[in-house]
Amino acid sequence: MAHTFEVLVTMQQAADEAHARVLALRDEYGPPTAAAWSDEQTVAYEQAWQEWRKLAGEVQAAITEHAGEQGLGRYDVEMDVKKKARHPEGDG
Repeated sequence: MAHTFEVLVTMQQAADEAHARVLALRDEYGPPTAAAWSDEQTVAYEQAWQEWRKLAGEVQAAITEHAGEQGLGRYDVEMDVKKKARHPEGDG
């Protein structure tokens, strides 16, 4: 399925939000080697991590497809998508 640039940006934002959730849980729980996590903490972290990896994989595949369809460099498309996803208000 073809994705527009705007859809790619939305997908990247979702992946970034999922990654932020993983980092927030890691900060909240502390390193698992410093103190054992409870079963609930382990499950919550694992679910968040799996969701992030799923979304990240989907956006990466969509970027590859979009770049190929448009005849653009994959790296350039990825950087443009990430820039727009993380700085939607402007060019910086």
